[in-house]
Formats: sequence, structure tokens, C-alpha cells
Amino acid sequence: MKRTKISTLLQTDKLGCAVNVKGWVRNRRGSKHVSFVALNDGSTINSIQIVAESENFDEYLLKQITTGACISVDGILVESQGSGQKVEITAEKIYVLGAADADEYPLQPKKHSLEFLREKAHLRFRTNTFSAVFRVRHALAFAIHQFFNNKGFVYMHTPIITGADAEGAGEMFQVTSLDLDNPPKGEDGKVDQTQDFFGKKTNLTVSGQLEAELGAMAFGEVYTFGPTFRAENSNTSRHLAEFWMIEPEVAFADLKENIDLAEKMLKYCINYCLENNKLDLEYLDMRLKNEESQLKKEHRSESSLLERLKLVVNNEFERLSYTEAIKILLNSKANKKKKFSFQISGFGDDLQSEHERYLVEKEFKRPVVITDYPKEIKAFYMRLNEDGKTVRAMDILFPEIGEIVGGSQREERLNILQKRMKEMNIDEKHLWWYLDTRKFGTCEHSGFGLGFERLVMFVTGMKNIRDVIPFPRTPKNAEF
Repeated sequence: MKRTKISTLLQTDKLGCAVNVKGWVRNRRGSKHVSFVALNDGSTINSIQIVAESENFDEYLLKQITTGACISVDGILVESQGSGQKVEITAEKIYVLGAADADEYPLQPKKHSLEFLREKAHLRFRTNTFSAVFRVRHALAFAIHQFFNNKGFVYMHTPIITGADAEGAGEMFQVTSLDLDNPPKGEDGKVDQTQDFFGKKTNLTVSGQLEAELGAMAFGEVYTFGPTFRAENSNTSRHLAEFWMIEPEVAFADLKENIDLAEKMLKYCINYCLENNKLDLEYLDMRLKNEESQLKKEHRSESSLLERLKLVVNNEFERLSYTEAIKILLNSKANKKKKFSFQISGFGDDLQSEHERYLVEKEFKRPVVITDYPKEIKAFYMRLNEDGKTVRAMDILFPEIGEIVGGSQREERLNILQKRMKEMNIDEKHLWWYLDTRKFGTCEHSGFGLGFERLVMFVTGMKNIRDVIPFPRTPKNAEF
């Protein structure tokens, strides 16, 4: 008999038909006469109940049906006698496809901490929380591709191995084929990089932006969606060494058009999940409410997960300049009463997450876009404004998260770009190809970067970035 997904069965009204389901046992309860098995196959957060009369099955078989076991069930779909779901399956045949050692299986039907589940990342997908999180992650990835495809963007695969550093930060993972115990050295005693695989020093990329700009100068509208890497020794709930980035680049677009695109994309993706992941989001919303009910009132969120998602899709984003934002923060009660961990002193301060969240959650109560930052705290490729002090940058700030998108209008003027690179000690010879786009048919263009895990955190309500990527890579941790 052909298998039917549990998500399909839970929505059908065709009772009395023979069905086959396969999945993993979430739990089993009952008496010596009858067993009730909650079976889940990952197609939905909900499990289907299997009713197995003991007299119809071998006792040894029933003992193998423990939490974590993988089974196949042939039976009849009937109206459920209990509450919680409309249908259940009366089992006629059960096959144990893969038993689970009841004494060793770590995910017993009880509450487990997220810290414990990170240590069991190879199994945590089987829990309700993580099955919901990663279905939402899939939906967001699909929505991103659909959004850009519908707008006629070209999807570019940019290099994972690169000789360029897009940010100039220097916090990169080196890629080498040299013998680290006995590397070749030149006359100066330094490692001879010319003998490495690529003939020069290379690293894992921190961004696909610079290469995407090259594509925009031919296709007009491109985007990347791929892994990026930072060798930043930050062991926090907001940092990963390996994460995914979405980076569109658009020719003939100024800063305003760039912001408009980012706002539309974010709303599209969140709305897609609200429409297509209703059960998952309702579960995650309830989970977050239960979690926060254990916290002191001052540490609880002012809105529920679903309320925050609807706040984003139903409101225009507030737009203001960095200078205006600094003025608001400088005069805020939080700053005057020294409630900020990082006090705001004036123009030139780099905004921290607490400042960003204050603007979103306290001042405007909606997503906020800040533009025109001081050039000293932004990257070399951002277009210099006429005041000579600020650049046409933009950051989009969300509740609970802070910055979720960073972007800018790019500097298309060759002489000014070269001057900015010199000021920031970026060697032109490493980026000769990037400068060529300013020599050969340059134009006004813009782009932004969206850290995918930040978006997944916002939509799922998860507090730690390690819980929204299947196998997190962090300092001293590359398990699985």
C-alpha cells in the first residue's frame, strides 16, 4: 500500500478507507489491552494517533514500539474518539522499520532544555520545537527565491573561497593545502604563499556582495543566497562562524529604491510564513508565551510572536537619518538616566542592539530604517554623501532583533572609491577587478545584506541563533 503523509490524513474527511503511514513514535501509552501511539512523520507538527488492540499483535512487536522507533502502519482511518484531532488510525498491521533502544534514546517524552538539545543536534529535529523551526526556515528560504524570481532577478552563485575581504575586517578563515607542520618558506623566512593551491593566500568568504556587484553591472538585478564565514571569536547568542546571507545588488537603484526593495522582501517572506506555516507559528507563539511566563515581568516581551510578525507586515517602516536617531537617543530617558549599557554621547557613536531596539520598541513601535551613517563606522564601498561626513547606508531594525538588514547605495565614482580604500588601508591590487566596474560602464547601484538566521530568529521567536541553523558552527564547536 502506498504511504500517505500524516499532514494529508489530518486534513481529510474520507473515513473508513485503508491507509499506510510511516513515521517516528513520539510516545506510546495505554493498557495491556490497547496501545495508543503518537506517530509523526515530519510533514506537520501534529502527530496522528494509532490505536493498536493488543490481541491483534505479537507482544514482542508491541514492546519494540518505543519512543524514537520508526514504524510503518497499515490500518483504517476512523473518526477520533478522543479530543485534539478529528481522525485516528485503527491499526491492522504494524512493522518496526527501525527500533530505538528505550534505555539509550535521549529524547524521552518530557521537556528538554534547548542547551541539552544542542548537544543532540542530530536528533533535535524530531522535537516539536525544532520541527517547527526548520519547517519555517525552509519556507523562508523558498519565499526568498520566489520573491526575487517573480521580480526577474538572476540568482548568482558567488565564490565560497576568495582572495578578497569584502568588509576589510580581517576576521577570516584561511584556506590552504600547504603542510602546516612544514610549510614552504621564502628567503625572508615567511610562508611562501605562491606554492599554495591557488598561488596566493585565500580565505572563506565573508560576503558575496563584491562579486554580486559585477553581476548587477550586466544583468541589472541579481541576488546571492549562500554560506558566509566569520572567524570572530564571539561565543554569544547572536553570532555564528558559519551562516547564510541573502545579498541582492541592483543597477540604476538609489538608496530609497534599495530600502523599498528590502521592505517589500521582508514583508513578503514573513507574510508567506503566516499563510503557509500557520500551525508551526501558532505552536511557536504558544511556546514563547509559556517560556516568558516564567520570567520576571520586566524581562517579558511586550507583544506575542504573532503580534510582532503582523506588526511588520501591516506597517510602513519608519525612516530617519542616523543624525535624527542619535538626537532621539541622546534625549531619551533611558540615556539620561544611564539605563543604556552603552551611553550615547553624540554623532559618531556606533549604535548597539539596545539602542536599535529602543527606537523600534519604545520610540516608534514599528520597524525602523536608519540612513546616512558616519563614514568612519561603515564600509569603504558605500557612496559618500555631499557633506563628506556621511555615507548612503541603511540599516533596518526589527523588534527583539535589532539590525536585520544592512545595505547602501554603492560608490560608483572611481576616484572617490579609491580614496576611501586608501583611507581604510585596503590594497587596490587585491580588488583590481572590482575597480574595473567603475572604469567600464559604471552606474548608480545599490544593494543590501540579510543575515538569514537573523530572519529565522525573528519569525520563529527563538532567542539563540544556534537554534535556527541545523548544525551551528561556533568557537570550539564543529560537531556533527
